[in-house]
Amino acid sequence: MADTMLIDLKALLVEREDCDAGTVQRLRDGLAQGKTQYRALREAVDALRKKLEFAGPTIKKVQLKLGIASYFMGHLGAAVENLKHAEGALASFYLGKAHLERHELDDAFKAFEKAEKAGYTSAQVQLQKAGIHRLKGELQQAKAILSKMEDQASHNAEYHFQLASAHLSDGNRTLGLKHLERSVELDPAHTGALFQLGHANDLAGNDDDAISFYERCLTHPPLHVGLLMNLGVLYEDSERYDKAVDCFRRILHADPNHEQARLFLKDSEASLTMYYNPDADAASSRFNQVLEIPVTDFELSVRSRNCLKKMNIRTIGDLTRISEQQLLSGKNFGETSLNEIKAILGAKNMRLGQALEEGSHYERRYVNQQPLSDQEQAKVNMSVSELNLPVRARKCMNRLGINTVGELMQRTADELLESKNFGMTSLNEVRERLRQMGLALRGD
Repeated sequence: MADTMLIDLKALLVEREDCDAGTVQRLRDGLAQGKTQYRALREAVDALRKKLEFAGPTIKKVQLKLGIASYFMGHLGAAVENLKHAEGALASFYLGKAHLERHELDDAFKAFEKAEKAGYTSAQVQLQKAGIHRLKGELQQAKAILSKMEDQASHNAEYHFQLASAHLSDGNRTLGLKHLERSVELDPAHTGALFQLGHANDLAGNDDDAISFYERCLTHPPLHVGLLMNLGVLYEDSERYDKAVDCFRRILHADPNHEQARLFLKDSEASLTMYYNPDADAASSRFNQVLEIPVTDFELSVRSRNCLKKMNIRTIGDLTRISEQQLLSGKNFGETSLNEIKAILGAKNMRLGQALEEGSHYERRYVNQQPLSDQEQAKVNMSVSELNLPVRARKCMNRLGINTVGELMQRTADELLESKNFGMTSLNEVRERLRQMGLALRGD
């Protein structure tokens, strides 16, 4: 029964005076016991803040505990502020970790060097330095450190994680995944390796496996913003909106100024009360596919075909946006041609002017008639995966069957916004990626 008892985090952090590596491990073990422990950690942090006001000679010890507790809560600003005033190798090491989470790489490197000089385990410091070199694009320096450590760190989970990350940065996905799996074998609580395995499955479209790895991360803090964002989006896609809301709220609890999380939270909360009819969605998708059928797919007389071409009418959708009178006003377009068109639309259960009557916004697809240079052609032929879009936007591309930048450019903003779970945040991200290439969506 003793193994199932909750670790008293308040006693661990507030009542106990010293804080060492054993304290940190107990803190991690306690947080892994479940959500109620996060509440206990928040209460401990509040108590430490009050204690800080009257700490006197023990102030640096309180700052150390408050800094480490803040780090594991994901409050990185508070962690840095307290740890930089604390003393000792443990304070410097976790100051480096906090700076690293904030992507303050130079500050992180200095803190890790200070930790090593103060006596922190050299192997752990060197592994963190390898990670910093990799993030700065200094891949060879990262690999050099890992190569020197191969014999002494081959059974170290962090070593395999850093080696995996180096392989992934070098484009070697197979070796990268192999070492990530080895890292998790050695330490099932290694959050970085679990996250990367989740991300790899996320990219491959294995949503259930991705969610499984991401959820395992939740029990092993600190939690990365990227983890909560990715998991929140996956929850949305599987219509678990309550869980998505929880993810985005947790981000905002740690960082109230995180604008993207705020916008995603708004979308998820709206979806909680929104009725979604999959049959209606499928029917709408089939209807939109019909609208995109080119008129050249049908057997038309030469006169009708030429008249439609002159009027720039290319798809069934274009025909629903024009009236009989407008067609008849076209040169050489008479009743015979009109009846041909009506027959085509009738076969699809549509009619001339239907979109106008229903107030729909079916727009003609823009087709670039100008010859493209080799450079422009390369851009439009580029895979959308090369745009490095965020998770939600990338899933929209997959859902709509958009594979190239050129296909993306054929879409309007309204068409993208009609895709499930795609909001203004994702639209702005897509627009920004295209703008950087000198391109734009149709109609922009």
